[in-house]
Amino acid sequence: MAKKTAYLGMLTALAFVFSYIEYLLPINLGVPGVKLGLANLVIIVALYTINMRWAFTLSAVRILLAGLTFGNPASMIYSLAGGMLSLAIMILAKKSKLFSVTGVSILGGVFHNIGQIGVAVLVVETAGLLYYLPVLILSGTIAGVLIGILSSILIRNLIKAIKIEDIDL
Repeated sequence: MAKKTAYLGMLTALAFVFSYIEYLLPINLGVPGVKLGLANLVIIVALYTINMRWAFTLSAVRILLAGLTFGNPASMIYSLAGGMLSLAIMILAKKSKLFSVTGVSILGGVFHNIGQIGVAVLVVETAGLLYYLPVLILSGTIAGVLIGILSSILIRNLIKAIKIEDIDL
């Protein structure tokens, strides 16, 4: 139980720190919402090294902590919409066994942006925001590739280094 608690605590802290780094270093490409998705690195690692229930919990806790610490209610709504849709799609993609870790990550990045733009369209009540979608899909794909490659390396090394099966998750 102690190993499980330590592992989940480490992942939560890391996801929170990555969220903070992204908050400090915004990417300005002229389209709101473009981010690298560093915290998603941790969520993907959790999805592959523990289980979907803990990955969901970790994602929700990270979003709520980040929103309460350096966000606002609106940012939490957008993050929750994007994060939960992204995670649901990544879980389905992983279960299908049709996608590599990088493929799962790409889908996660793309659907995170789709979830956020969907909420924005509902909140602002204008479909004009959908014009941002091609750029957001492209940025989600690029970020997904980068995060997916890093996730693959981390997953492989974590499984070897700490013997994930010994943690009893």
